[in-house]
Amino acid sequence: MNRLFAFLICAACFSARAQLTAPGKEARVVVVEDARATTAFETDQSVVRKMVERGILRFTGQTNSAMAWRSLVSTQDVIGIKVFSTPGPNSGTRPSVVGAVVEELLSAGMKPTNIVIWDKHLWDLRLAGFDALAHKYHVRLAGAAEAGFDPNVYIDKSIIGNLVWGDLEFGHEGPTIGRKSFVTKLLTRDVTRIINIPPLLNHNMAGVNGALYSLSMGSVDNSLRFESRPDRLFTAVPDIYNLTNLFDHVAINITDALVGQYQGEQETKLHYAVELNQIWFSKDAVALDVLALAELERERQANGATSPPSPMELYQNASWVELGISDPKRIHVDLIKANKN
Repeated sequence: MNRLFAFLICAACFSARAQLTAPGKEARVVVVEDARATTAFETDQSVVRKMVERGILRFTGQTNSAMAWRSLVSTQDVIGIKVFSTPGPNSGTRPSVVGAVVEELLSAGMKPTNIVIWDKHLWDLRLAGFDALAHKYHVRLAGAAEAGFDPNVYIDKSIIGNLVWGDLEFGHEGPTIGRKSFVTKLLTRDVTRIINIPPLLNHNMAGVNGALYSLSMGSVDNSLRFESRPDRLFTAVPDIYNLTNLFDHVAINITDALVGQYQGEQETKLHYAVELNQIWFSKDAVALDVLALAELERERQANGATSPPSPMELYQNASWVELGISDPKRIHVDLIKANKN
């Protein structure tokens, strides 16, 4: 019985990947735009909530938002909302977007105790304002590192890392110590479905702190070894995202594109930012990140900024392991613009 159950799960996972990457298949991205969403980089919560509602309805094809969310997650799931909080609330994932998603989930009947806002480190979440958000909605806040790492779930790479405090093997000795990156227990023992909400923010090596990079690097320990060279990062990010506890648990990716920051990486530099007033929705993390790369490059060119080396190899690698579509010609954008009045 257990073998049959495992087979059915694997078959379902294979089917999901095949649907994303089948020849001729297009990635679908829903983009909601409302010029009223930000003013001088400050967000309007009520407008953002409406944008999230419109986006999820269009993405799922449902007639009301409760049915839309329940087509992606169930009331029995523990839902982990992954954010990128290191740059703070102005350049990282904006609390207003996360607040809108939480309000939608609660309205759809999800229990507050089954909703977890999380990132790599708890202190980054608190500094970015997510502590207050969690208190407001009575949902949980968690750091992947603080939750600990699972010794049974990992990727093994020949690159030996310089382990730091908090890494599972820190302080251990042996010829293979530092080869593994372990997945947080938050994903292996708690969260059953992931809503991934990265910002539209550049990364000097990966191109964008996007859906692939943010979730992958935020979920494992011993990740510094991948950050020193592009060839390491370009293979590690798809390999980590490809793990069952990540890829197969992602319900939806939502890019917070209210503001696009094309320089600054993990620092808030709004003089290198543009108000786009958009939120993007897709199951396909690769397609979202490819669109993000193109948008950030448009912003750089419009503002006379220097372009970094192309990171497309990372996204092509992700496409080759059937995580999504990296060919811009196969990405269909469904744009919804709010009425001006």
